[in-house]
Amino acid sequence: MKRTGLWIFLGAVVFIALVVYSTMGMRQFRYEVCIEFNGRQNCRTAAGETEARARRAAIDNACAMIASGVGDSIACQNKPPISEKRLQ
Repeated sequence: MKRTGLWIFLGAVVFIALVVYSTMGMRQFRYEVCIEFNGRQNCRTAAGETEARARRAAIDNACAMIASGVGDSIACQNKPPISEKRLQ
């Protein structure tokens, strides 16, 4: 029984270490993006493992707050940002 408990404990430690490592790796790039859509403006910051993913996530998050419905969300996400900057 003691060996089983040890293996479970070691498995949990390895799992937690993998989750922490993968999470830290995903945050290599951060972007802040400001979007204007239908007279409303919103800025959001997001992180990702590549610049493109961080930028896309920031755009998607900003549009989620100012667009309503699928059609508006797609239209908002396809508009160029009024401002954007890479953080760190």
